[in-house]
Amino acid sequence: MGAAMRRIQAGSALSAFGIGFTVPFLYVYVAQVRGLGSSTAGIVLAAFAMAALIVLPITGRVIDRRGPLPVLVGSAVVASVGAVALGVAASETAAILAAAVLGAGTAVMQPALATMIVWSSTPATRTRSFAMQFFLQNLGLGIGGLLGGQIVDEDHASSFTLLFSIEAVMFLVLAAIALTVRLPHAPSLQDAMPKDPSAPRGGMRALLEHKAMVQLCVLGFVIFFACYGQFESGLSAYGVEAAGITPSTLGIALAANTAVIVLAQFAVLKFVERRKRSRVIAAVGLIWAFAWLLAGYAGLGHGSQAMATAAFVSTYALFGLGEAMLSPTVARWSRIWRRAAWSVSTTRPSPW
Repeated sequence: MGAAMRRIQAGSALSAFGIGFTVPFLYVYVAQVRGLGSSTAGIVLAAFAMAALIVLPITGRVIDRRGPLPVLVGSAVVASVGAVALGVAASETAAILAAAVLGAGTAVMQPALATMIVWSSTPATRTRSFAMQFFLQNLGLGIGGLLGGQIVDEDHASSFTLLFSIEAVMFLVLAAIALTVRLPHAPSLQDAMPKDPSAPRGGMRALLEHKAMVQLCVLGFVIFFACYGQFESGLSAYGVEAAGITPSTLGIALAANTAVIVLAQFAVLKFVERRKRSRVIAAVGLIWAFAWLLAGYAGLGHGSQAMATAAFVSTYALFGLGEAMLSPTVARWSRIWRRAAWSVSTTRPSPW
């Protein structure tokens, strides 16, 4: 691993560490600590996704034209401003606007980091580089969530302000580290375009005609609609309101999720590689379905609070197991998509 890759991975992990301090507690902060109610908390959570939906379509083009480094530094600074603003937001409007700024910044950081990893790796080391990023980001998230759970105090808004301040500082650390990275020369996009005027034209229509690419997009929609979207937003609210989960336990649950990912990632890799992708994805669906059943049990109130807490933490852990299985599976499937994208944009042989 070269110096540039080490710095990219360190910055990525530290930013995830900062995000871990706030992610589990956002609903509690907005709805209860600031007293803005569950409806406003839901709007704030939605503002993250809506901001990403607005900025991501133009992010790729900006990265292509300006390079990933200035985009990463700019988005990290924007995210830092959003984190500070959210930490002091006391009104509904301020919280929503701050969440949108924070969501836009964090959304843009990921493709910029991914592009830097691609530029700093070779085809032989690229898969391992992304696996290492996945490992370090989840490790940082888990540690941040665990430490944040020990700091948070729902009776004192200042404790949450401290959490958002830590997150803001970590974004600035990422920007500072990124400025020290010396990226190798990147290939020009013009080199990937067909030189022959009679060659087939590329574009979205050609990509949508590729069956594997369409399947990957549909799979991504289902995963985020039915799983990740609820897991990253509604589950913490459900735990607090229906299952009686304390804010500190939310941090423990996130730590359980990321710990399972970190510990199981390499263990399940051989299991995944020996089986068909469709069967692995189906197994992930069954695991996540069982996780939702446990979450439902946690909120029924039929058992003790200890049992509800155990079921809720187990839900996070099982989601982590599914993520560890899904990540290498989708990565293998996405290589098919990359070949399709390459084939409709150039007449050269695919490097994948």
